[in-house]
Amino acid sequence: MELFVLFSILISLAALFSYINVRVFKLPSGISLMLMGTVAALGVISIGHVSSMFTAMVEEKLQLIDFSEFLLGILLSFLLFAGSLHVDLTDLKKSAKSIASFAVIGTVLSTFLVGYGFHYLTSLLDMPVPIIFSLILGALISPTDPIAVMGILKKADLSKTVETNIVGESLFNDGIGVVIFATLLQIASVGIENFGAAEISLLFFREAVGGVIAGAVIGFVGYRLMKSIDHFQTEILISLAMVMGGYSLCHYLHVSGPLAMVVAGIMTGNRGKALAMSDVTRDYLGKFWEVTDEILNAVLFMLIGLEIVVVTFKLSYVVIGLITAVMIVVARFVSLYFTATAFRFIKRLGPGTLKIMTWGGLRGGISIALALSLPSNPYKNIIVSVTFVIVLFSILVQGFTIEPLIRKIAGKKNPQVPV
Repeated sequence: MELFVLFSILISLAALFSYINVRVFKLPSGISLMLMGTVAALGVISIGHVSSMFTAMVEEKLQLIDFSEFLLGILLSFLLFAGSLHVDLTDLKKSAKSIASFAVIGTVLSTFLVGYGFHYLTSLLDMPVPIIFSLILGALISPTDPIAVMGILKKADLSKTVETNIVGESLFNDGIGVVIFATLLQIASVGIENFGAAEISLLFFREAVGGVIAGAVIGFVGYRLMKSIDHFQTEILISLAMVMGGYSLCHYLHVSGPLAMVVAGIMTGNRGKALAMSDVTRDYLGKFWEVTDEILNAVLFMLIGLEIVVVTFKLSYVVIGLITAVMIVVARFVSLYFTATAFRFIKRLGPGTLKIMTWGGLRGGISIALALSLPSNPYKNIIVSVTFVIVLFSILVQGFTIEPLIRKIAGKKNPQVPV
């Protein structure tokens, strides 16, 4: 019952803050909910200076939810599937080369740039974090969060080319980032001396390629089932089974569930909608997943803001986090520029696209969930605290300024052409 009460409070706060945002601020929902969740958390901390019992009670209630398990084990499957439903396969194919390159090469390069940069920064400040744990931070923070990114893009009127690259990359690099994180975590647990290049490659290949294959199978089975009937209630249930059953299956097969959900969602949103659904089913299924996406996003961003209450912040961690946040922006631009130049599609994207992709590459709940999922070790506190600071900087600073940046680069109010 306590868990039900906690979720009731979260939904009620999300509804209240969403109402205030729609009536007053008119910000992208992700930004507004996280901002107000952060303000609420700071309010709780302030009240705690007067009544420590109140803060302790809030912390106790929030700890009823294992944030990492809640997001990575439950929410992520729904959110990635819902986001992928809106990706146009034709547009995706046109940008397949750049999206795949950014998602794989760009994420790997960014992981190493951020990891080594963080290692040298902490060493410089006499709080050295070993290189393997620094690389783990690089892996969990390098992928852009599709949940946060798509929330911002709903308010930014981008060209189709830029939007497809940003959304496509964020959907796929999320899965790649989780695979890199899992690989590095396993290396940290058994020791690099016991893990050769062949083992690392095999683990990465199994997780990534296995996830794509699993997603294709899940999407195809769902497509065939939907095509054989015309009953929108049952077809919505089938889509739910694809997400919940498919994600659970990926977990037991040790392949990437996030990548599987992206592939299954793209198949359902394109081939499924075009060939397996009636107009009525297409309408109901689209609205069902749109509402589901909004509700889960509201809970997620509210929870991210409130989780600040249970994280231990030190001034030194905040300083390191802010420096690392700037470092990540630089590392992302370098990795994008290097990848676009190496694979010769920088001219097609346009000179301003990489700037928009760099500043619009937001970090969100997935990074926090991965940080919190780390097993207990001497470096977990600094990694979790720094990750929170980076995510707050990303959504509140980059999220607030991405739309003006787009307008400035495009040179007009509503950019509709590639920049």
